[in-house]
Amino acid sequence: MENSVFGAVDEFINNLFVQEDEVLVQTQKSIIDGNLPHISISENQGKFLHMLAKLVQPQKILEMGTLGGYSTIWLARALQKGGRLISLEFDPHHADVAMKNMVNAGLSDQVTIRVGKALEQLPLLKQEGIGPFDFIFIDADKEPYAEYFEWALQLSRPGTLIVADNVIREGKILDENSTDSNVIGVKRLMNRMAETRGITATVFQTIGSKGHDGMAMAIVNEIM
Repeated sequence: MENSVFGAVDEFINNLFVQEDEVLVQTQKSIIDGNLPHISISENQGKFLHMLAKLVQPQKILEMGTLGGYSTIWLARALQKGGRLISLEFDPHHADVAMKNMVNAGLSDQVTIRVGKALEQLPLLKQEGIGPFDFIFIDADKEPYAEYFEWALQLSRPGTLIVADNVIREGKILDENSTDSNVIGVKRLMNRMAETRGITATVFQTIGSKGHDGMAMAIVNEIM
């Protein structure tokens, strides 16, 4: 099957179940207009994350990798009353575009975007006692994914759901000789997850308008 079929099926699903509102449409446009990378999750993936988050009834959500805020909006809309979402973004321009989208979405009081390297921001979150988070979404640079996961565990509680995107890389994870830092990074993540006690984890493949990829998921059973 060709990617055109995957995209067509995604469109069929979107027409039935997703149907972006004007805020999400404008967010997608702002990413194009702002010359940001076109690497946001798809519409249906956004709805999927929204549903996953709603299942844990989150008061606190942590996102690593804001980009233009498309996934941020989907996740923030799953927050319980009075809930908060913190999103970490390295690029100040991306953060500026995303914050404007939060204002447009009426979410500026619920969403905080912290600018800087995630591996510098994550220890600060722990020091400041902002966690634990109920839902954590990892969708940033892939090379340090394993380290992001370790910090996610430190900012979790029993019952926290951790999701990491883009871990299949069109099947390139099967290449034992890959020198691609993104592939190496996600393989390190999956090995770390497989070795970690106190969680229930799996990885599933996704196909659609974003091609062949996948997400890793872990439920924290106990804090080690």
